[in-house]
Amino acid sequence: MTTPEDRIRVLIVDDDAMVRAGLSMILGAVADIEIVAEAGDGAEVPPLVSAHRPDVVLMDIRMPGIDGLTATETLRRASAPPEVVVLTTFHADAQVLRALRAGAAGFLLKDIAPGDLVQAIRRVAGGEPILSPAVTRQLIAHVSDGGADDRAQRARRLLSRLSEREREVALAVGRGRSNAEIGQELFMSVPTVKAHVSRILTKLDLNNRVQVALLVYDAAS
Repeated sequence: MTTPEDRIRVLIVDDDAMVRAGLSMILGAVADIEIVAEAGDGAEVPPLVSAHRPDVVLMDIRMPGIDGLTATETLRRASAPPEVVVLTTFHADAQVLRALRAGAAGFLLKDIAPGDLVQAIRRVAGGEPILSPAVTRQLIAHVSDGGADDRAQRARRLLSRLSEREREVALAVGRGRSNAEIGQELFMSVPTVKAHVSRILTKLDLNNRVQVALLVYDAAS
């Protein structure tokens, strides 16, 4: 039986009341998910996060006041921030890419099937980004946001901080490998892989594996 302490606390942020109502109806019927609040503007997000301490924020990008990108950047700079999942109607969108660089755990299309939405929230709450590096590369390939040379230099400089073994793990993350697959490739146990990933995130001041994949991609550009 799911207790209140076990439930995944979700904040829904979208300027479309119908979208909020639909998401709330779908997620409100799931035993291990609790909708703690809703917002129609990015300006409402910080106080709601402080008040309700959600585990996951479903964040629309395009809103008339403070947009979802700015709200995401603000949240991810805070201590112990919730995971942020971008909601979008576009497969390739410059703002989605910027949100991922800011530390969002992934993105969902608004026409996602209800069951897939629930599973995505569970995965993100468990610390697993819901955007594969393969999809990240596809997104980057369709969006040009400038500054590629500067990003490449910065990415190479950051990766040079890693030990040889950590770089091998980072490159494997960039290829979309799971912890188990990395362990098989590099002859490590899964806990050892997890420890390497944790050190990589700490050394490079990154939030999640998506950012590692983006960094690897930038370095190879």
